Amino acid sequence: MLEVRDLCCIRDERILFEDLNFSITSGELVQIEGQNGAGKTTLLRIIAGLGQSDTGEVYWKDETIQSAREEFHQELLFLGHHTGVKKELTAFENLAFYQAMHDKPEPQMIWDALARVGLAGREDVPAGQLSAGQQRRVALARLWISKHKLWILDEPLTAIDKQGVKVLESLFAEHAQKGGMVLLTTHQDMFTDSGNLRKIRLGD
Repeated sequence: MLEVRDLCCIRDERILFEDLNFSITSGELVQIEGQNGAGKTTLLRIIAGLGQSDTGEVYWKDETIQSAREEFHQELLFLGHHTGVKKELTAFENLAFYQAMHDKPEPQMIWDALARVGLAGREDVPAGQLSAGQQRRVALARLWISKHKLWILDEPLTAIDKQGVKVLESLFAEHAQKGGMVLLTTHQDMFTDSGNLRKIRLGD
């Protein structure tokens, strides 16, 4: 359903990756690996339509993401290094705003999502008063209320403890089992006890 064809990216006269080809279908979890500077974040941004490659194309359902832009973005949830959290809104209001953009509001789902990421009791605190790690958790809570098919996640496990990692692993696996797709980068080991994760390495 998502396909990368002959992708090449050059930055500052350095080739980050070239002739890159892979595809992701429903039910798959895929991790992009590579050393710092290998172009992992750049690749995810290109796939999400937020950056440009030098050559090659990204396809969604056999159409380029430029041609299928509206449909593609309706099915995409992208979480990058910037949380996208509005600091003047509370944690609850941030998720309510996000949910209202895509679906009808379901307050109980929002309360449950914030509890899942360890923010129970902090729901009504303005995000600007939360720590950077807690703001990151507000952003991650979107995953529990998302109905998007494709999740593209850049280092979603940053500053997350071992229990939190297990919770997210379970969520990723559940999303895939329901026919979703997860494409992510992380420096942490995931799904070490199963074959649920396919890895693609940049820079080899």
